[in-house]
Amino acid sequence: MLQFTTKGILCVPGGFYIDPWKPVDLAVITHGHADHARWGMKKYLCHEHTVPILQSRIGKDIAVQGIGYHQPVTVNGVQISLHPAGHIIGSAQVRLEYKGYVVVISGDYKLQDDGLSTPFEAVRCHEFVTESTFGLPIYNWASVAVQNEQLQQWVSSNQANGKTSVFIGYSLGKAQRIMKALEGIGPLQVHYSIAVLNQAYESVGIRLPAYETADLKEDPKHLDKGIVILPPSLLDSQLIRKIPNMAHAICSGWMQVRGARRWRSADAGFAISDHADWGGLLEAINATGAQKVYVTHGQTAVFTRYLNETGIEAEEVLTKFGAEEEPEETV
Repeated sequence: MLQFTTKGILCVPGGFYIDPWKPVDLAVITHGHADHARWGMKKYLCHEHTVPILQSRIGKDIAVQGIGYHQPVTVNGVQISLHPAGHIIGSAQVRLEYKGYVVVISGDYKLQDDGLSTPFEAVRCHEFVTESTFGLPIYNWASVAVQNEQLQQWVSSNQANGKTSVFIGYSLGKAQRIMKALEGIGPLQVHYSIAVLNQAYESVGIRLPAYETADLKEDPKHLDKGIVILPPSLLDSQLIRKIPNMAHAICSGWMQVRGARRWRSADAGFAISDHADWGGLLEAINATGAQKVYVTHGQTAVFTRYLNETGIEAEEVLTKFGAEEEPEETV
């Protein structure tokens, strides 16, 4: 049913693509991160909570249809339905059924419930397309409660030492998780790019902690001893260096490995990810009962070999996904 093309993942009988990276007539979008939702499609189909994200990131005038989870639509005889992926707001696995055969494209997913995203739901299928961003046994996340406590304790220590706590996290998904973890600990200041995406959360009824938009172009003294959340693009910028008494922490799954913190010379690193860890990937795949698994972006070679060795037929495929968790670019 699927063909992996130079434009993206094609549903052959349906004539549409899932998360294409080149312009097509109809793009079914798993979630709003820029590596999965790109400009130039004639029409977009996504979860209703992803609509304001696409409009914010791609353009208000795009042709987009939003549907709810488990709400099927049919295109050229292929039944399409969306199911929770647990990755970020509105993230969805795309279930395709054609003449009784079922394929699921998971996009990005995680099994941990972060309290903001609709929790992951396993979907039975014949074929399953999985990511493998953290497809190595070394990646095993602490519970969300423990992660939140670690952030809170670090802020409390900084406050006691007169430090401004600066967190680096992806603007969509990660930043909101940091905000939720630190609610009530102190006043929150976020970068403009995060504030814009916060509005997408709030527009669909998801409540976020109170925050202000940080003005880094002005005298940053007002940020002293507070909590500031910034996107990875500002990590090595002149703007971040102006923040007084700064201690900065990177929030990323890559921080599971000690050397990753030294890679950025950060003051702290917290292994918080919106992707499944090793155990989560295996649990999700086994729950699908899939006869064939396609492994995309991340630790594709290692993870594919492991699945084959354990009796699950798997094939490595090349895609353009994975930018928001690439250690050489962002965190």
